[in-house]
Amino acid sequence: MRKLVYWVHQSVDGFIEGPNGEFDWPVMAPELSAYSLELCDRADAFLYGRKVWGLMSWYWPRAEQISQDPHNLRFAPIWRRTPKIVISRSLESAEYDARVIGRDLATEIAELKAPPGKDLLLTGGSAAAAALTGLGLIDEYQVVVHPVVLGGGTPVFPDKDRLDLRLIETRGFDGRSVLLRYVRA
Repeated sequence: MRKLVYWVHQSVDGFIEGPNGEFDWPVMAPELSAYSLELCDRADAFLYGRKVWGLMSWYWPRAEQISQDPHNLRFAPIWRRTPKIVISRSLESAEYDARVIGRDLATEIAELKAPPGKDLLLTGGSAAAAALTGLGLIDEYQVVVHPVVLGGGTPVFPDKDRLDLRLIETRGFDGRSVLLRYVRA
């Protein structure tokens, strides 16, 4: 059975974006970039919530025209060729051949996980991750903590319910960020 992996960047104080929606602070330095691309190689599909999908579907199809950052240049073709799934109750369809799910998340995710294959990679956002966590559907949490304090914004885990996790790996990247890898306890 495939695993559903939640991959997210957060500040030291636990936010995924700043008070005004800022997401200009994660630095994809060489080691973190390489790890991120390895994680993508282990995935059959990328999953996004509606808000993150809006950002990703705007940026990645034209990334080479916007940025010459080495990570972005390596990731853009991966993004284009990898199947994408959008979790939304409001969208009927999505560009770039993305599939939209969200009417019955438990059933739809179970169907995605059932066949043999690589991981399913849920990237960023907190609403979709919270919904999937609440249903017990996320198998692994990979949280990259970046050396910035945002002082507010969107928390990585917005739910107030307790979530017991077990640490299975830590790893530093580029002398700046730290990966915390968890599974449910």
